[in-house]
Amino acid sequence: MARDKEKRSCGQVVAEWRAFLWDPRTRQFLGRTGSSWGLILLFYLVFYGFLAGLFALTMWVMLQSVDPHVPKYQDRLLTPGLMIRPCAEGLDVTFNVTQSHTWEQHVRALHQFLEPYNDSVQAARNAACPAGRYNEQPDDAVPNYPKRACRFERSRLGPCAGLGPHGDYGYGSGRPCVLVKVNRVINFFPGKNKSINIVCAAKGHSATTHEEDAALLGPLNLFPPNGTIDLMYFPYYGKRVHVNYTQPVVAVQFSNATANVDHHVECRLNAAGLRTDDERDKFAGRVAFRLRINRE
Repeated sequence: MARDKEKRSCGQVVAEWRAFLWDPRTRQFLGRTGSSWGLILLFYLVFYGFLAGLFALTMWVMLQSVDPHVPKYQDRLLTPGLMIRPCAEGLDVTFNVTQSHTWEQHVRALHQFLEPYNDSVQAARNAACPAGRYNEQPDDAVPNYPKRACRFERSRLGPCAGLGPHGDYGYGSGRPCVLVKVNRVINFFPGKNKSINIVCAAKGHSATTHEEDAALLGPLNLFPPNGTIDLMYFPYYGKRVHVNYTQPVVAVQFSNATANVDHHVECRLNAAGLRTDDERDKFAGRVAFRLRINRE
């Protein structure tokens, strides 16, 4: 039977660890001499320095192929998307008329969004463009020459401009406004030289008929009239050269929507050559949201 290994005392174990950490006889730290540690550190310094340099070179070469003014690939987007303001979570605009704290956040969001649309700001920054035609601005042999932007004054939104004595966009009276905007797409020419507009209607999500949903939703008032978006706001040349560009918006006011009922609303971009009925992409040229006006 093998003899049991002799047990070491606690002092011996501590002495062995001290010798491993620093051996004064061989002048080794953690089992290596200073020259050995120096060679290892030099190797890793050169190795990781090479990797960092290779990564930086790769990024530099890639960035040389990217135009900072125009996205390199734009062929996948055939129809721009729409979005609403206030941009509530889940596109769900719900509030209680008698409880101001439930709709004040929507009012603040609309105020903040429309600040650049103030008439004085637009008059100072942007040009009065001729209506009814595209605002094409060729570079004239000067690449990425700064482009002028056309004015879109806040006052065009009528009672949905938030400029009245109350300035609550109708939320305090149960006649709320929702802004609809077209997402920006560089060099996009909608409508084929014909007028374009945004149309909104009730979108049935229940057993009721479309006529019943429309009756519960009530009349819709659009500003500018008929939800028109003038061609002069197109094309968009990108934020670097179209610095002061103010994208057009359409305001939808729900004048007499039935209270305490879920209203499902869909807004579409109506323009020649654009499809907004592709069920594979429910955000192409349209946006759907829920509106609920509670009253106690």
